[in-house]
Formats: sequence, structure tokens, C-alpha cells
Amino acid sequence: MNKFALFLLTTALAGCGAQTDGPASASTKAAIKPPAKVEAPFTSTYKAYPGQATAIRNVTIFDGEGGRVDNGVLFMSGGKISSVGGPDAAIPADIRVVDGAGKFVTPGIIDIHSHLGDYPTPSVEAHDDGNEATSPTTPEVWAEHSVWPQDPGFSRALTNGGITSLQILPGSANLMGGRSVVLKNVYARTVQGMKFPGAPYGMKMACGENPKRVYGTKGRMPSTRMGNLAVNRQTWIKAQEYRKKRDSGKEYSRDLGMETLAGVLDGDILIQNHCYRADEMAIVLDMAKEFGYKVSTFHHAVESYKIADLLRDNGVCSAVWADWWGFKMEAYDAIPENAAILQNSGACVIIHSDDENQIQRLNQEAAKAQADGRRMGIQISDAEVIKWLTYNPAKALGIADKTGSLKPGKMADVVLWNGDPLSVYSRPEMVWIDGALMYDAKDPKRRPVSDFELGQPGEGDVK
Repeated sequence: MNKFALFLLTTALAGCGAQTDGPASASTKAAIKPPAKVEAPFTSTYKAYPGQATAIRNVTIFDGEGGRVDNGVLFMSGGKISSVGGPDAAIPADIRVVDGAGKFVTPGIIDIHSHLGDYPTPSVEAHDDGNEATSPTTPEVWAEHSVWPQDPGFSRALTNGGITSLQILPGSANLMGGRSVVLKNVYARTVQGMKFPGAPYGMKMACGENPKRVYGTKGRMPSTRMGNLAVNRQTWIKAQEYRKKRDSGKEYSRDLGMETLAGVLDGDILIQNHCYRADEMAIVLDMAKEFGYKVSTFHHAVESYKIADLLRDNGVCSAVWADWWGFKMEAYDAIPENAAILQNSGACVIIHSDDENQIQRLNQEAAKAQADGRRMGIQISDAEVIKWLTYNPAKALGIADKTGSLKPGKMADVVLWNGDPLSVYSRPEMVWIDGALMYDAKDPKRRPVSDFELGQPGEGDVK
């Protein structure tokens, strides 16, 4: 049975590190010979669901890169965006036509910071798989190896939030938490069936309170912020030495954690760095320069507004909340104008969730951040705000050449909203992923329902 048949059957039934401060274990090391770089296992088996050529007409289009087309026409075919045009755009004959009068189209929403699958629903201890809190550096772990594809949160994110792609990260207990993975938000039996084809891996790092609290309470290093940096730097030194051995052409012993860190130094794996305070972000940027890697994005980044120029000049994005504040000391200096100040300074802004509920309403979070900017006199267009949810996260994940905007040749990841997407009253009406209609609010059978949900209270609920 192919995946589309499995999807239809399911919906029909629904009625609708190697420890780097000590010796690595034998299980993480093995002697190998060149070639130096090891091909990554667990490759993507993702295949798009079957779709049909579709045009959406009479619709307001936000293209995801800051452009807006009123009374426009979007045409998708073969799983790709074919064209985006004005009211006079020709619509091919014999294709499905959706009338979008009074409605809006955006690219699929991308959440750069999610733990769905690693901290799934139901939220019970048996599902608590996001933090390998046994060593301050665990770059050898991969978030995808904890992802439970049956997490009902995936379908809620799709139907309520228009989420078509998302990055699953390890938690923030560790300085180096492991590899992240980018997923297409489709129903699949395996995580490999969800993996975004060709997306680079990320590597989660964390600074600040979390690592020093977790390991300080265990009576081990780090227990201070200076300890955080010292452990990080010593680990990067080891990674440089490992990379040199790997590239020497001689036999060397594989180390899973060092492979990830060497991939970062090669530029193949992107750093996604949990960090709140401005002073710490500045120190991390200096550490990155010391060891020759680049930070893609600071996550949470509640004090980014203090160093907006520094982040802009270093080409680093800030993935932020609209107004989360005060839940711990390093979040105390958060302000709701953070995103607007970053935007006004020319820095890269992303709105993220870090939460299984907020991922369902990132559009509303972006609207709040926009309104907070307007109250302080910073005017940001709706089209530019949509970029915070689409093109900017795609760029920070290294997939902007494939998705994130409605440009011909890109994946047809598309959301039709029943009203202005920056209104609290609007929600997705239809969602396409690679040109396949994955959700239709008017068709109860066109709603993904995981095996786990079958027969459960609230099965397939999208309220």
C-alpha cells in the first residue's frame, strides 16, 4: 500500500556525546579508512503525496519574500509552483480552480524551533525523549532518533497553523545537544518518510542558565557561564583535532559526536543556538570566529534588540517569540518590540514556537509582534511580516532554494487562509504540501489522523 493510500485509509477510518570530556564508549567509535567524510545514514525516503494541477484565483497573495499581489492567480502543477500573477494571468484549461475571493494565500508556514515527536502528546514521561541530559556535550545524538511520527501534534500544526515544514531540535539541557532534523509535515510511518529531502542537518547548542543549572546541580562542570564557555571551547579544540585526523588520509577512529562537530566546521551542519542574553550572544559569535564556524540562528534571543546591528552585520537570524517574558531571570529583559527593532535595523527576524500549542498559531504571534512595533512607531508591512514565518526560517535552515516563498520551480507548499492571515479570526482553509492537498476544512476526510488517534476522544479534532 503506498503512502497516499495509507493516508486515505487512515482518514477514512477516522470518519473524516560520545562524552567529549572523557573517553567515548566503544559503541560510538570504530576504526575506518578513507574516504574521510562518512555518508550520512538514515536518508530521507520522503515522497510527495499525489496531487493535481490547481489554480487559485481572485486571491490576495503574499509571496513570502515581501511581495504582495492583489486579486492574483497562483498556479501549481507537478508538485511545484508554476506561476504567480495578477488578475489577467491565464489559467490552463482542465485543471482544478479554487475561487479565493476574500481569501489570502501564503507559502506554507515553517517553524524553525519545534520539539514535536520528541516531546509528543500525550505529554507523559514515557514520551520524554528530547534531552540526553547525561553529559554537557552530546553532539552524537540525533533528534530524529526520538521522533515519534504518530504525534497528534503534527496534524494539529498542519490544520490549525498551516505548518508545512518544521525543524525538530533536541532540548536545551546541554551545551551541545545534538543534531536537529527538518521534516515535511506529512503523515508517514517512519521519520525517514518525513525528512525534508536535501535539508542540511542542524546542531543544537545552548548557552546560559539551562546547562549550568542541569550540571551544576549534579556537582560537575559547567556550573557557571564561564564554565559553559570553557567546556564549549575545549570541545571545539577536540573537534578541530578530529577533523585534522579525518582529513589526513590515514586510518582513524570514528566518533559520532566529533563527526557532527567536524560537519559544523566543514560548513555542512548549521548551528542553531539557544541563547537569551545579548552579552552571551556576542561571546558566542566571538567563539564561532575563534573556531571557524557560523551561527545560523539564535533561538529565543529575547535580548537580540540590544545587539541588532551586530546580528545584522554577522548575518545571524533571531528566532523569537512575540511576547514571552519573565519566566526565568535571563528572560527578564525581554520586550514585545524585539522583533520590530530587529526588522527596523535590517536584521533577520523569525517567529518560532518551542511549544506544541503555539505552533498552531504562529500567524497570530507574528501579528502581535507587528502590532507592538507599530505602537512604537515602526511600520512593518503585512507582506514583510509573512516573511518572518516563511522565507526567513527557510533561509536559516538552508532550504530557501526549495521552499519558503511562492516562486516558480519551488515546492508547492501553500496555505489558503479564509481571511487575512494576520487576523486572530483567520485560519487555514486548505493546505498543500508539494502540490498535494493535505487539508481541506470543508472536507472532513481530508484531515490527517495518526494511527495513535484512531478511536481516541478528540480524534482528528482541529478546533
